[in-house]
Amino acid sequence: FRSAKEVFDKSFKNPHHYNLGKTGRFQLNKELGLHTDWQVEILRLNDIVEIIRYLLKSKREKREVKGLEHLSCKRVRRIGELLSEQLHIGLTYLARTIQEGMNMQNPDSITLGSLINARAVRTAVNDFFSRAELSQYLDQTNPLAELTHKRRLSALGPGGLRRIQAKEETRDVHYTHYGRICPIETPEGENIGLITSLATYARINKFGFLETPYRKVVTGKVRQEVVYLDARKEDEFYITGADSIDKEGKFLSSEAIARYRGEIVSVPREKINYIDVSPQQMLSVSTSLIPFLENNDANRALMGSNMQRQAVPLENPEQPFIQTGMEGKVAADSVSGIRAKREGQVILVDANHIRIKTTSSIEEYKLSKFKRSNQKTCLNQRPIVSQGDRVKKGDFIADGAAICQGKLSLGRNILVAFMPWEGYNFEDAILISEKLVKEDIFTSIHIEEFQVEAKELSSGVEKITAQVPDVDKSSLQNLDREGVIKIGTEVESGDILVGKVAPQAEIKPTAKERLLADIFGEKAGKVKNNSLTVPHGIKGKVIMIRVLSQENKDDLPADVKKKVKLYVAIRRKIGVGDKICGRHGNKGIVAKVLPEEDMPYLSDGTPVQVVLNPLGVPSRMNIGQILEMHLGWVAKILNTRMICPAFEGPKANQIRALLKEAHLPESGKTVLYDGRTGRAFDGKVAVGYMYMMRLIQIASEKIQARSTGPYSLITQQPLGGKSRQGGQRFGEMEVWALEGYGAAYTLQEMLTIKSDNPQGRSKMRQQIIKGENLFDTQTPESFKVLVKELQSLGLNLAFWKNEEKLPIKNMQEKEAIEGKPLWGMNNIDRISIRLASPEQMREWSYGEVRKPDTINYRTLKPEKGGLFCEEIFGPSRDCQCSCGKYTGMEHKGVRCENCGVGVISSKVRRERMGHIELASPVAHIWYARSYLPLLLGLKKKELERVICFTGYLVVNPGQTPLRKLQILDEKKYQQYKDLYGEGSFEASTGTEVILSILKGMK
Repeated sequence: FRSAKEVFDKSFKNPHHYNLGKTGRFQLNKELGLHTDWQVEILRLNDIVEIIRYLLKSKREKREVKGLEHLSCKRVRRIGELLSEQLHIGLTYLARTIQEGMNMQNPDSITLGSLINARAVRTAVNDFFSRAELSQYLDQTNPLAELTHKRRLSALGPGGLRRIQAKEETRDVHYTHYGRICPIETPEGENIGLITSLATYARINKFGFLETPYRKVVTGKVRQEVVYLDARKEDEFYITGADSIDKEGKFLSSEAIARYRGEIVSVPREKINYIDVSPQQMLSVSTSLIPFLENNDANRALMGSNMQRQAVPLENPEQPFIQTGMEGKVAADSVSGIRAKREGQVILVDANHIRIKTTSSIEEYKLSKFKRSNQKTCLNQRPIVSQGDRVKKGDFIADGAAICQGKLSLGRNILVAFMPWEGYNFEDAILISEKLVKEDIFTSIHIEEFQVEAKELSSGVEKITAQVPDVDKSSLQNLDREGVIKIGTEVESGDILVGKVAPQAEIKPTAKERLLADIFGEKAGKVKNNSLTVPHGIKGKVIMIRVLSQENKDDLPADVKKKVKLYVAIRRKIGVGDKICGRHGNKGIVAKVLPEEDMPYLSDGTPVQVVLNPLGVPSRMNIGQILEMHLGWVAKILNTRMICPAFEGPKANQIRALLKEAHLPESGKTVLYDGRTGRAFDGKVAVGYMYMMRLIQIASEKIQARSTGPYSLITQQPLGGKSRQGGQRFGEMEVWALEGYGAAYTLQEMLTIKSDNPQGRSKMRQQIIKGENLFDTQTPESFKVLVKELQSLGLNLAFWKNEEKLPIKNMQEKEAIEGKPLWGMNNIDRISIRLASPEQMREWSYGEVRKPDTINYRTLKPEKGGLFCEEIFGPSRDCQCSCGKYTGMEHKGVRCENCGVGVISSKVRRERMGHIELASPVAHIWYARSYLPLLLGLKKKELERVICFTGYLVVNPGQTPLRKLQILDEKKYQQYKDLYGEGSFEASTGTEVILSILKGMK
């Protein structure tokens, strides 16, 4: 018992080894009914006794145990707690280093500086903010996205779950989430249910548990007192919804539907303990912005919540006709706009400042102008007050991005019609009016950042200057003296933003050049134009320039002398390929922009602005968009805005009454006329105003076209990606699709001249220029790469035609080699593959690699005899030897007597191979896993032990009881050696012993 007590005391009573924390003590007290002081953060003997008693009682009474998904078993770890843990790690390491330093250093010479090194603490903090999974790039697409990102909850990260471990129960909605975690807003991908959002009214208590507010109910009467309950307390009470009472706070009936321990029950109103403070209590901020939410399917509500965060701020935003009442609250809680700190009178307003005179002072508010967000959207503040206006504390005085008159405004109110139109709105495609383009209704501003660095190179220092060689003067007219473009300049693709020149490496002059230099004098050093230009597809205005330099002691890398950052504002109009959506998960792609006069129009001549597909509504079950459209039409006619909170919107009969009041058809449908012919369409069409947003997936930023361009050095295939002027990848499944369709010639084009056939595409280009149409293909370059890769694996690939072996060197060369004709893949009838002998490998090789080095750090040239050796693999530069003695096509074929490098095209580096002479033979992996075990009668694992020098193979057992080809480990080998004596048997390890046995086989 004494030893057990010592172990318990050491394990649980030492706060350095075990610490419950205040949260652990709180949980233990609540669960076991203890009254232990919260300051006691260790596990006591009495706690163990109570835990055992609780478990026995639970088993005896068959109590229902709370699951792990119950929110009383989960808590929120905030930034302070996570950061303190990282600091604790850093400080623990610091304490250990101080202690070690004190033990190792002379006490007389110890100083504070020699003991304390704060690098460990600094590294711990930096790692937390830069590398931690929960440290994310702030989403600043719009104010709602930023606010939602700050209210996000994650089950992942340090101390949390991993996606692979997450079960369905973990991702599912739990009844304790009500009012604490939104059941709708969550990502659609692999993080579904693991990343969630805090509910609108939820808060986190001091222990990290989520609480939600309720109004107290006493003997059937609702009081104004608001009480916050956590998930554990909530299980003890009967709670009803906010829709159970009328405007005066009285229950609608004697019976009420209530929640109790996850069950829905009907109880007398006197039994009700609490009532919800609002019907929107269970929703997140983003979800609560969806009107008629109760009429939408949950999946579409999820999409609507997520897509609102992707809405790009418009140049001219507009408040929705149909609001939920949360728009003003979101705008107020975001950092986008500016609100008055005190009551006063506006005495000055301009684009950059607002001054307000209060009773005690004059306060100045500085407006943020055209700042770039993390997602390249424009953050710009606009004053909405005038000189002489009176403002109260909290009033909006300046709107920000996606805010209009102090309300969140992510889009515009658009006149829409639900009808098919020539197939252009088939399958979620959308037809829009040219009016949306001309009047900049969906135009947005985006800010691109460009930067250029002047570095110190081995050949000299790069320079930012306006003196750029080989450039027309008109291209330099907008640059200042320093070579940087002026603010306010309109730029487009190809324009120079910053002039930069880089010195070229000096090449040893020829005798002719030296003679000319002696006659005419030394010429200026050669420089190369490395100017920063506007990329393809960009057209905008330079709005800001930042210049950083080491002279000004800016934080720059050691080799960077100067850095220039430029910001270009781009106005992007809506166009074909752009994505627009509503608030109900109704999204689509713009398929056609139709002239305004060709759009369907109302009887009064008003053309609709967007035509949507009616088939997109019933199957998605998001009827809320139809109700919003009808009510939006009413709001437009009556020149008003309506508040329709979630779960409190008007019913169908109320909407009909409002339509009648506005002198509109009660059905919400009307006759539309074809703008092209003037004839009425068959049947009436649902028309109205819907709030629509433009999403950040903008087609003009992603569209890319290519005819010719850069190619991969290894495969000779076109590069991929817009930034590299690449093309669209035609992958394996696409090839299957064309094979299935039978498009043989199209497929042949894709896999040859449009891919990696340099000679074929060069010929095709010439034929296109000449207007000819002769399709000629050769062996693709990828096949040659495959041959080289197989040879590098020690495999001899041979091609045969009529029992004659064709030389690989003659495959598609420009000139026939060894007097034999050229051949391609169409000329062969069979292929053979076998292991290559060492002699065959030496024949393929152009030289032996003797060093593991690659590039010389001083000369920045390949090391001689190294892995990149120019003597073996060919020159790095076209027709130029390594030392520079021979340069140019006139020396082609010459081998330099100084450096040993042949003057030839640098393309030979793709094809040439070198070899390494090994100290001992190795087993080819093909044979090691197949033929060798069969020949030797060994298992694969046993053979691997011999090859890897962890096992001994008995070659000659002698007079000992050992068997030939028996495997011995190191321990047994030494034992038998000691037992039978030195030389009594022969055993060895490694590949050499296998080679000797194979040579002895007949």
